[in-house]
Amino acid sequence: MVFAMLRTILCLALLTGVPGIAQQTGARDSNALVLNHVEKVGALANGVSATISGAAVEITALRPDVIRIRTGRNHMLPEDASWAVLPTARAARSEVEQDSTREAVGFHTAVLRVLLDRRSGMLRVTDLAGHLLQQDVRPVEYHGSSFRLYKSMQPDEHFFGLGDKTGPLDRRNQAFTDWNTDSFGFQESTDPIYKSIPFFISFNEGRALGVLFDNTFRSSFDFGKESANAYSFGAPDGPLDYYLFYGPTPRKVIETYAWLTGPTPLPPLWTLGFQQSRYSYYPESRVLAVAARLREDAIPADALYLDIDYQRENRPFTVDEVRFPHFAAMIQQLAKEHFHVVAITDLHIAHPPGAGYAPYDTGAAGDHFVKNPDGSTYVAPVWPGPAVFPDFTQAQTRAWWGTLYEGFYKDGIAGFWNDMNEPAVFKTPTKTMPDTVQHRIDEPGFKSRTATHLEIHNVFGMENTRATYEGLLKLKPNERPFVLTRASYAGGQRYSATWTGDNSSTWNHLRMTTPMLENLGLSGFGMSGADVGGFAGTPQPDLLTKWIQLAAFQPIDRDHTVKGSGDQEPWAHGISQESIRRHYIEERYRLMPYLYTAAEEMSRTGMPIVRALFLDFPNATPDGHPLDLDAGGEFLFGPDLLVAPSPYPDELDPYEVKLPPGDWYDYWTGQLAARVKSTSSRDAEQPQLVTPPDTQRTQAAREITVPPPEAKPLMVTPTLETLPVYVRGGAILPIQPLVQSTEDRPEGPLSLRVYVPEDGSASKCGGEVYLDDGISFAFRSGQFLRMSSTCEVVGNELHVHIGRHEGSFQPWWHDLRVEIYGWRSSASLATANNKPVAESSSGDSRFAFTFPDPGTGVELVVK
Repeated sequence: MVFAMLRTILCLALLTGVPGIAQQTGARDSNALVLNHVEKVGALANGVSATISGAAVEITALRPDVIRIRTGRNHMLPEDASWAVLPTARAARSEVEQDSTREAVGFHTAVLRVLLDRRSGMLRVTDLAGHLLQQDVRPVEYHGSSFRLYKSMQPDEHFFGLGDKTGPLDRRNQAFTDWNTDSFGFQESTDPIYKSIPFFISFNEGRALGVLFDNTFRSSFDFGKESANAYSFGAPDGPLDYYLFYGPTPRKVIETYAWLTGPTPLPPLWTLGFQQSRYSYYPESRVLAVAARLREDAIPADALYLDIDYQRENRPFTVDEVRFPHFAAMIQQLAKEHFHVVAITDLHIAHPPGAGYAPYDTGAAGDHFVKNPDGSTYVAPVWPGPAVFPDFTQAQTRAWWGTLYEGFYKDGIAGFWNDMNEPAVFKTPTKTMPDTVQHRIDEPGFKSRTATHLEIHNVFGMENTRATYEGLLKLKPNERPFVLTRASYAGGQRYSATWTGDNSSTWNHLRMTTPMLENLGLSGFGMSGADVGGFAGTPQPDLLTKWIQLAAFQPIDRDHTVKGSGDQEPWAHGISQESIRRHYIEERYRLMPYLYTAAEEMSRTGMPIVRALFLDFPNATPDGHPLDLDAGGEFLFGPDLLVAPSPYPDELDPYEVKLPPGDWYDYWTGQLAARVKSTSSRDAEQPQLVTPPDTQRTQAAREITVPPPEAKPLMVTPTLETLPVYVRGGAILPIQPLVQSTEDRPEGPLSLRVYVPEDGSASKCGGEVYLDDGISFAFRSGQFLRMSSTCEVVGNELHVHIGRHEGSFQPWWHDLRVEIYGWRSSASLATANNKPVAESSSGDSRFAFTFPDPGTGVELVVK
């Protein structure tokens, strides 16, 4: 009875204590449908069902940590179909134990407890320890087809995700709209922009909850802007269908999101190399000249892009034979020089009936274009002039679209760029199709029906990339496709990489890049980038240099700019700037084994390459708030590198660097930069520095002042030459000799840089390297190499265990070079599998040893 009274008081307090919520509850329009009268409840093997105010409600457990909530008016649940969530995930079932009282009906799993209040119809979700994860603060309310859900917002709750929205990393106190929009010249307050990814992470006191609102209409999200104590989301139409999935760690939430919507496929290795682009490189001689200059100046590079001016009259799937008289031969010549060409193929098909333009003729013959309400083909102006648009909601249309790539694939083009696929339309105030345009859904798993553009708009770009990806797979079944898209929806990472769209050549846009990429990574798009140097405008020399530095530590490293802007290649602005830029691009190629290993992890688990700090260090502060809120523009590049650019990159003043708990080494020198102690009960506290005396230093390139342990922060004085990068103590970092492209075979040993942790524990010291042929799917049949290593201090000895080679793929190296950082023994004798090994030149490391790699494992002991 006491429990029931407390629950009633809680519900009333939540309803009346949220400014603006109670007032709205009491002043509804007469046509509103308020789901506050529970008429019937029933138990399901994996959840509960209910009828509330005439609406059907079903709450089910897909897994012990994943709950799905579906609601439909008029006693009917919405269609069980999704463009985002995989059929296997939606079909999953987890048995539950029912929890039914006079006051509430619900269930619990091994992880979560779900309760539906019988009096108000409001939902409450906790973990089994009673920690509140989500609580309705008012009943669901429909106004016609429109609906909105209001949830309580805790005082220290933070929100991340929603893809590449602008603004700070944390979404709290902001509101957003999901409506894919061509946003050339977007700024920090611009919304919406290119992608609609209705997924976010709630992070409160170190516990993470994922929320996926699977509705393709123009949905919106408010994280405390309307009310200080509530967040909300809703849509003007479509299904009320959302998923809650518990961590409690952010990493677990990310892995579950990948289970629901699919991870990013393992990309071709070359896509991780440096990419050079502009709007546009033409004629043919200009493309070849850029390639030649990259090789002459020894700037490593793997890809060149062709924007729309390679086409005849801007018509997709054509070539301007005046500008490119030897197109196929040019592609083949570039391939010999180890350049991969990426060609743009916008989705708008020119509309010249009777002109012999095959994409239009075959598309019209197959009835593949979207329609007006009267049944005529919708025609609108884009780059080629009047254009038509494939109806990608039809499986047969996607199959037809895929065939259009056959000629380009035969010519040797390696990747394709699907731009303008919001879809962008010219000469219209909405920048897109009219709401009334008709799409004919004919798709496995969906009921065949006609839908308006209001429903399909946000998935149009994703289905465009799906058609491209699946078409390329059909043409070359054993070659990994590369598709780059501007617009997408949740789950679109299954088909394409992405970038942040038409940014600008300003310092502010450089600063905005990191939170945009972090939130994209948290939203499934771990393979992402931003136009290096900025797309709109000509960057200042120092701005381009700093941007190239930062992009060396991002998944996609593409230098791209608009038509009419100044030169933006690495050699622009003179030798001194080029030298700095080359250095960072070279470092990216040295780190390629590490980067490719991180990409392979992403393809299995969904863990992004660029990571917010709280993703790997959720308990880095005593009260559980994300460390990122204190850490400026810092981010993790894979699991072991922390990149710490200035939070305001155009400022010259020293700035603080906040590091997570543990030892952190300067990547460039190998010296211990900071030791951050953790002593709280959560194994975490506000980072404080305990610094060995020999790490206080001043360098010519930059100055780091390491203070004594009474709590002054690590300070960095920015310079043009150096971007601060730190390595986690306990990391074993794979490094390769410098190459000019990923197709070059490195000459020399694979280096394993061992950064010994303070306590020398094997449980905190380890690393992995993954390798395969970089292009095919042969890794699925065992043709890969995975090698794991650990280290441990035993007495006065350091033991480095290098694991055997897993898989059948043969590596490029024959020898291993182990470099040891942070171990303070004065000894330098070593054995590898009990055979003496001589110390080799150590450079910045304390010790270095080179020896053959037998592939069966090596036990290196340094005494």
